[in-house]
Amino acid sequence: MKTLIRREFTVNVPLEIAWEHLAQVEQWPSWAEHINSVELAPSGELTPESTGTIHLNSGLTSTFEMTEFNPHRNWKWAGPFLWLTVHYDHRFETINDHTSKLIFVVAGEGFGATTLGRLFAAIYNHNLNKAIPNLITEMNEISQ
Repeated sequence: MKTLIRREFTVNVPLEIAWEHLAQVEQWPSWAEHINSVELAPSGELTPESTGTIHLNSGLTSTFEMTEFNPHRNWKWAGPFLWLTVHYDHRFETINDHTSKLIFVVAGEGFGATTLGRLFAAIYNHNLNKAIPNLITEMNEISQ
């Protein structure tokens, strides 16, 4: 498996609040403008059995299935992209009582992981460049 993206950032909320906020996956379009909507099954908060479909503004969809679920530590899900399987790891770390670090790690495996992976990473990084500052602002407003 090849790591394609690793992004780290901090938010001014305790880890439990950061987890609860990000685990509301159906609400992601509020900060991730490249996402039109998210269908989560079962609906509501993320669970170890969660599956979903992310509807992108481009008209494309991205499906995922949970592969790892460690409350207040991380969750991983995986889904297809052309000939790749893309693994998304959402990690949470405590900095102090009022600050948390979030780490997004995206890895790919399968035919063309190096070439297709670079293309996927370029597109996804572009989206994250806009989405992460929005998420930070949204989470920091919770603490005010």
